[in-house]
Amino acid sequence: MTKAELIEEVSRVVEMTRKDSEVIVEAIFDSVVRALRTGDKIEIRGFGSFRTRQRQPRVGRNPKTGARVEVPAKRIPYFKPSKELKDLVNGEDQAAAPAAAEAPSA
Repeated sequence: MTKAELIEEVSRVVEMTRKDSEVIVEAIFDSVVRALRTGDKIEIRGFGSFRTRQRQPRVGRNPKTGARVEVPAKRIPYFKPSKELKDLVNGEDQAAAPAAAEAPSA
């Protein structure tokens, strides 16, 4: 799904103009970026969490010439899906999940 398709979907579901939906989607994305930039963690219950991870500096190679290249340390965004999202993606039934957790202990 592209950003434009997401905006169309929000517009259709919420029954508002495409322009208003675009403002909402942009505001959400801007908020996520701003929070990650300041080092905050974003947790959306039932969906997942966004955070940044630190990558250490390393020596890489230019694939074309084979020359050594210093790659500096940097922060990268990282998304960890929630258990509920994983279950929904895998098509597992929500009613079956609690029953599996109640297995008798030996």
